[in-house]
Amino acid sequence: MTTPLFPGGVAVSGLKVYDWEAADGRCGGSPHLHTASSEGYIVTGGSGEVHTVSSAGRGIHPLAPGEIVWFSPGTVHRLVNHGDLELVVVMQNAGLPEAGDAVLTFPAAVLDDPVAYATAAALPEGDDVTRAEAARARRDLAMRGYLQLLDDLEARGDAALADLHARAARLVQPKAAHWQRLWRETVGAETDRTRDQLERLAEGMPGLLAEASVARGERTPGPRGFGMCGRLQTWRWPESSAEGD
Repeated sequence: MTTPLFPGGVAVSGLKVYDWEAADGRCGGSPHLHTASSEGYIVTGGSGEVHTVSSAGRGIHPLAPGEIVWFSPGTVHRLVNHGDLELVVVMQNAGLPEAGDAVLTFPAAVLDDPVAYATAAALPEGDDVTRAEAARARRDLAMRGYLQLLDDLEARGDAALADLHARAARLVQPKAAHWQRLWRETVGAETDRTRDQLERLAEGMPGLLAEASVARGERTPGPRGFGMCGRLQTWRWPESSAEGD
């Protein structure tokens, strides 16, 4: 091991949740789900809620400084901002979410058309005003599909969420082989490293201890980016020595 991954192979970002009002009168971000990665929120400022749809049904989870909430893949989640809501976001499987692990809750016709989905999900190059308008339009389209999902849940129960999961799986299927390789070369390699080190320690050997090292993530320059749920502060992480092509 030369350059260590962030502990657990996770990614960390800072999030200021959008305060844009949506069709239902609440302010916040774009509803979406992750197809392979769990996500966690550590609330650092302001107040709000995260609304979820999962195998347990619909839920509303209050958010205030010091609160920690996390959820597994397939959970539809929507951040609602009651005022100045800020979070530290911890994402499992660093690299997979950045490679398209998330699926926005666009209407079914968009989810069933990969080209239409890619067009609706992309943000154009340009100044902050242009990108903010596009991010808000993307949020509004995701809200349209989300509100349709809630109506469908009332009418058909769990089958509505199962249909969304099926559409999401079909949409990301072409990316899965790349994700498998990326995971093996990063998080999988880190897991193997820990297993091997435990075996060395069980033998009374120091193993990797002689290779101890320190890494620092550099703050991404420029203004915060436009994420699905708000303005994102990200960091440039050192590349792992296990990372391939």
